[in-house]
Amino acid sequence: MTVTTLSDTKCKLGEGPLWHPERQQLFWFDILAKRLITHLDGAEHHWQFDSHVSAAGWIDRDNLLIASETQLFRFNLTTAARQTVVALEANDPRTRSNDGRADPWGGFWIGTMGKQAETGLGAIYRYYKGALRQLYPAISISNAICFSPDRKHAYFADTATQTIMRQALSRDDGWPEGAPELWLDFTHEDRHPDGAVVDTEGCVWNAQWGSSRIARYAPDGQFLSAIAFPTSQISCPAFGGGRLQTLFATSAAIGLKGRETQAGQSFRCDTAYQGQTEHRVVV
Repeated sequence: MTVTTLSDTKCKLGEGPLWHPERQQLFWFDILAKRLITHLDGAEHHWQFDSHVSAAGWIDRDNLLIASETQLFRFNLTTAARQTVVALEANDPRTRSNDGRADPWGGFWIGTMGKQAETGLGAIYRYYKGALRQLYPAISISNAICFSPDRKHAYFADTATQTIMRQALSRDDGWPEGAPELWLDFTHEDRHPDGAVVDTEGCVWNAQWGSSRIARYAPDGQFLSAIAFPTSQISCPAFGGGRLQTLFATSAAIGLKGRETQAGQSFRCDTAYQGQTEHRVVV
C-alpha cells in the first residue's frame, strides 16, 4: 500500500479527519491554528475560528457538529453560521476538546484534555438526545474514540497511559454497560495510541504518535499489519473515497522544529479494506 500526500498544508496539530458521506468530501482540523480544513477535487479551503476546534460529526449535507474548547456547536458549511448546541467545559480555560466521533445511535462522543496535557485534567463525554453526560473522568489525552460495526463496543484511549480500552454498549441506546476493559497495552513496546477508526471487519486502525505508522488490530487485539508514513507524528485516520477504501491520515508538526519535511501534512493510501460510513449525529 503506497502512501501519498493529500495536502501540503503543514498543520501544527492536524486532527479529526471526517469523510462526509453525503458530500463525498474530507474535512479535518488544525487544532492549534484553530482551523477547519477541507479538500475536494484537488482544491483546499479553510474556515478560521477564534477558539480551538478538534473534531466533528455530520448532521446533514450542509451542517456539522463541531467540538471546540468551550462547546459543541452546529456549523453551516455554506453560510458559516454557528449555533451553540451544548457547553463543553466552558468554565475551565485550562482545557480544550480533542478526539471525538459519532456513534451508531446518533450520539457524539467527545474527549477533552489540558492545553498543556496536564495529567488527568480531561474527560470523555457523550452527547445524546440534547444532553451531554460525562463518561470517564481524569483523562490526560483523550483519543481513539471509535465503534465496532456490530454496535457491541466502543474503544477509547488515554494516550498518556499507552493503553486502549474497550467498552461494552447497550444495544438499545448505546450507553456504556459495566466498566471498560483493557484491550491493548502498548507500554511494553513504548507506543502511544492516538486517533483510531474501525473497518467493516471490526478491525481497529490506530495512529501511533511518534511511530510513523497506523497499525491494524483484529477484534481480539492481535496485531495484523501496519502502514508506514513519512513523518512520525501521525495523529488520526479516516476511511473515505467512493468505496470507503481510501485511508486518510492527519499529522502534526508541533515540537519537531523542522526536522521532518512532511510533518503536519495530510496523507492518503488506497487499501484492500473498507471503512464504515460515518454515523450521522442527531441534534
